Amino acid sequence: MPLNLQGIFPPVPTPFENSHFAPHRLVENLSRLNETGLSGYVVLGSNGEAPLLSRTEKLEIVRVARRTIPTEKRMIVGAGMESTEATAVFTMQVADLGAEAALVLTPFFYRESMSHEALRRHFEKIAEASPIPILIYNVPKFTNLNVSVSLVAQLAQHENIIGMKDSAGNLSQLLEFREKTPADFQILLGSDAIFFAALAHNFRSAILALANVAPRELVELRRLVDNNQWEAAQGLANKLAPVGRLIISRLGVPGLKAALDELGYFGGTPRPPLLALEEPARLEIREVLRQAGLL
Repeated sequence: MPLNLQGIFPPVPTPFENSHFAPHRLVENLSRLNETGLSGYVVLGSNGEAPLLSRTEKLEIVRVARRTIPTEKRMIVGAGMESTEATAVFTMQVADLGAEAALVLTPFFYRESMSHEALRRHFEKIAEASPIPILIYNVPKFTNLNVSVSLVAQLAQHENIIGMKDSAGNLSQLLEFREKTPADFQILLGSDAIFFAALAHNFRSAILALANVAPRELVELRRLVDNNQWEAAQGLANKLAPVGRLIISRLGVPGLKAALDELGYFGGTPRPPLLALEEPARLEIREVLRQAGLL
């Protein structure tokens, strides 16, 4: 039976103490999030500071996460690396540790050489080697590379490439991805800013950093739309929008971690070269959370 990725998934931050991975803090955070109605989690995503982690750390994080995530919730693991072979090997390793799908970032260091054909071969070779399904990860904000609709349409024909996370924030492109791919190709929105608009266009799956901060609220927003309670849904979306703009869009990983601290989770400090927020930014976070009713 194909893997069902309907619902809301947070890309979980990686907690550090003294710049080292703190497994007990990840267990604490996940245990609390497990009670919120989320469909699962993304481990080793952009908001998990994956580019700043060693391979050994990554594997340990996956082990700890899998032990803490209930079997009824899905665990997607970020597995993309610059090398096709390295990505394929790492995907097999995380599959052995219980990952149910691999989120594969587009290689971008040699951006000008990442032609349609180069990317097609990259994703297809990984999909052929992988024992678990593959999701394409499109995040131009970080890669400065936007996958084309024609490439996604071609890759969607591969039986082990079951979907994508699209973080481009372009609703028109999102709709075109859906139009050009099979009905069972699962498109997970990756942009908090257009989540409500995507819901209005019948998208029902998302990987959102905001889901770390407002998990119950995003699950409820999806439920309201499913029940055609549009006025209540619009009100909730409007309430959450300033939170997403400040914490996710403007302040990024340091902002997300600071918000978690305010909400009683363990956020802690980001790993260098990322810098922890100064107090004025923390005060802004506190106020926007208070105004949204999250504090």
